[in-house]
Amino acid sequence: MLRKHRCGLMDSLHESQWRVDCLDFLVWRMEKEKQSLKNKEKKERYYKMENIAKLELTKEWDKTFPKSKKVNHSKVTFPNRYGITLAADLYEPKGAEKKLAAIAVCGPFGAVKEQAAGLYAQTMAERGFLTIAFDPSFTGESGGAPRYMASPDINTEDFQAAVDFLFVQENVDPERIGIIGICGWGGLALNVAALDTRIKATAASTMYDMSRVNANGYFDADNSADARYAKKEAMNAQRLVDYKNGNYVLGAGLSIHFRRTRLSMWQIIMITIKRIADTTNAR
Repeated sequence: MLRKHRCGLMDSLHESQWRVDCLDFLVWRMEKEKQSLKNKEKKERYYKMENIAKLELTKEWDKTFPKSKKVNHSKVTFPNRYGITLAADLYEPKGAEKKLAAIAVCGPFGAVKEQAAGLYAQTMAERGFLTIAFDPSFTGESGGAPRYMASPDINTEDFQAAVDFLFVQENVDPERIGIIGICGWGGLALNVAALDTRIKATAASTMYDMSRVNANGYFDADNSADARYAKKEAMNAQRLVDYKNGNYVLGAGLSIHFRRTRLSMWQIIMITIKRIADTTNAR
């Protein structure tokens, strides 16, 4: 009887120990799963930041305008949320000690930061702002493929990424950040300003309505349903040519008329101004 009781007691102890071991295992497994989820979240959170492409940036002064003696210049990079690394020139007033208002500059459409955007940025830095002029995705020294591509969504994000960069700089007042969009980028600047509450001031330096030109042609020369349909037909036909050839044909920046006449840029500007004036007077 005593032996049977002892065996029953031992069985109970073994069963209890088994249950404890099972509970310990379940707790250990839950902790492992919890840690695994944390590591996964951390990896996903920083995945883009860990895979930013390193860009080869020109070190010497390569702008189309002279370097100002009133500002310090440096090259910077920052990512957008599409995982594309953007290159920018940073201009800072010499001798600045307090936090500065900051401006991000981009454009014209198809241009690079060594041109008008850089000149705007440097000039605003001479007036006391910390500024950056950046190359949009697929353009200039910035990353992204295929090259020379334009996307309203991605280019809007480019501007917001520039604001991200400015916002975290120690010498920038985050409550005084603005943007400047030049030419075709004037419309993108307005689009960004409507989305991003961090932007406190926006300037669009634009000489014509780009959307209207795309829809109606220069000076409304193609303002008809037939003309717009023909334009879409031509673009879709070009897609097939590009697909068969394995490369993309670059779009023209000026109208066929202007390119055939081989006019200088200043002549084109003067003709444009005259036509705008004539149209205004006619009204």
